[in-house]
Amino acid sequence: MTAPPGDDRTTELIRWAAFSCVLVPVVLLWYGSSLAGATGTALGLAAVTAVCRLLLRRSERGAARTAPEHPQGRAHHQEHHPAPAPPPGHRARGGTGAHRGTRHTGGSTPVG
Repeated sequence: MTAPPGDDRTTELIRWAAFSCVLVPVVLLWYGSSLAGATGTALGLAAVTAVCRLLLRRSERGAARTAPEHPQGRAHHQEHHPAPAPPPGHRARGGTGAHRGTRHTGGSTPVG
C-alpha cells in the first residue's frame, strides 16, 4: 500500500520540527541559558510538535475520507465563484490599500 501524497510532506514537516526540538535547546545552552531552561524549552517544543502531528494526521484522515465525494478533484475549486453579497445593514469593503474608507481629499501635508 502506498502512502498518500500529503504524507511525505507531513513526515518531512514533523522531522524538521523534531530537529528543532533538539537544536533550540542546544543553541540555548551554547549561549549560556541554564540546563533547566533548555530542558523546559525542549519539553515544550516536543509537546507542541506532538499536538501538531496529531492534528495533521487527523486532518489527513478527514481529507482522505471526503476525497472520493468530489470526483472532479481540485478543478472544482479553481472555478470562479462570485463573492456573496454583504448581510443587510453591512457595507461592503471597497477600495484597496491602507487608505480604504478614509476622508482625505488630497495632498499628503500634515495637519497642524
